[in-house]
Amino acid sequence: MGDRTSPPASGPVTVVHVLRHGEVHNPEGVLYGRIPGYHLSDHGRAQAKTVAAYLDGNDVAAVVASPLQRAQETARPIADAHGVDIHTEEGLIESGNLFEGKRFGVGDGALKRPQVWRLLRDPFTPSWGEPYLAIAHRMLGAVHTARALAPGREIVCVSHQLPIWTLRRYLMGRRLWHDPRRRQCALASLTSIEFTGTRMTGLRYAEPAGPSGAMVTGA
Repeated sequence: MGDRTSPPASGPVTVVHVLRHGEVHNPEGVLYGRIPGYHLSDHGRAQAKTVAAYLDGNDVAAVVASPLQRAQETARPIADAHGVDIHTEEGLIESGNLFEGKRFGVGDGALKRPQVWRLLRDPFTPSWGEPYLAIAHRMLGAVHTARALAPGREIVCVSHQLPIWTLRRYLMGRRLWHDPRRRQCALASLTSIEFTGTRMTGLRYAEPAGPSGAMVTGA
């Protein structure tokens, strides 16, 4: 039988850094989702500057961000440091969620109300929001669009926790439904995808602004 192995990847090596936004000012502790107007906290702005310093010596040719304010604010120090404009990409937006605007505090959150329990009937799709597979596909499309902006160089894409974690699981060939408490996607963390040509040849993760819990307020 002939050799069925894939030919080696060829072409320029391009790195797309998918950056989660910094901490958000969210004193009410609501799930803000796609609600406009949620901006970075003082700590979040410091995190964005820390990531910009971390990437200062990298060959960043383009910065792309979700249209939401917190992502745009996180992208700004990086774009300024590398003298580029911010491209806005709808494919990087936060996932849709029917619990948007509700609180999830212990004992006083939305899950205490029986009228919302129907939204939890299917955790695998999930039933309460945008399907995981749809998230993975639009994120992958956004990453490839970003990759094409600067072949052979580096691009930063600023997005949100669930879309980034869903994309990472998809790229690793893992099931997309998961325990949210086990996401490895800290605030202002980088999930860096290496491409040789158009083929993914590497995946790494870094926390230049330090660790944060998967369920922290302001995430």
